[in-house]
Amino acid sequence: MPPHEWQKSSYSGEGANCIYVAAPDKDTIKLRESDDPDVVVTTTPANLKAFILGIKAGEFDHLIDD
Repeated sequence: MPPHEWQKSSYSGEGANCIYVAAPDKDTIKLRESDDPDVVVTTTPANLKAFILGIKAGEFDHLIDD
């Protein structure tokens, strides 16, 4: 896999649990976590946008144990 220019999420701060994002081209978004950087999730900008909007709308709240 070619190297990508990974950017750390600004919400990660200086902690150990960081999310990194790369956009190798206009149709691809790659995500990885600092704890397991060899695992990379690949998606499209449209799918990532829909996922983030779903999170903000609370569509996944039922999956969280209180």
